[in-house]
Amino acid sequence: MEQREFAKHLRHHMTESETRLWQHLRAHRLNGEKFRRQQPMGFYVVDFVHFGARLIVEADGGQHNDAPRDESRDAWLRAQGFKVLRFWNNEIMNNLEGVLETIMTAVTLPPLPQPLSRKGRGEKLISRQP
Repeated sequence: MEQREFAKHLRHHMTESETRLWQHLRAHRLNGEKFRRQQPMGFYVVDFVHFGARLIVEADGGQHNDAPRDESRDAWLRAQGFKVLRFWNNEIMNNLEGVLETIMTAVTLPPLPQPLSRKGRGEKLISRQP
């Protein structure tokens, strides 16, 4: 399944905790901040993203219990200049106010600097000549 189609599928099949969190993030309900859900990013689809704050919010179930795949995914997202917050489903269901407060704090912090381009890192671009 193509990534955009997969993201669309995920939007229509959100978990109960994702749906509950989305009710507060959508339509600028969280102090007017703009979030998107099930957004393709690189090889991944993230649960929620705030591009202005360079913040990604993930709602995780038990299948994410310190999964190495999540660690490499988070490392790649951080390398792209994003902060990543992960919340367990039961945290969202039982402490939604605390979760929203943590998200708001992260949104109001200055965003991480954008990663440097190849030129900015001092890498030389090698041109291929025919």
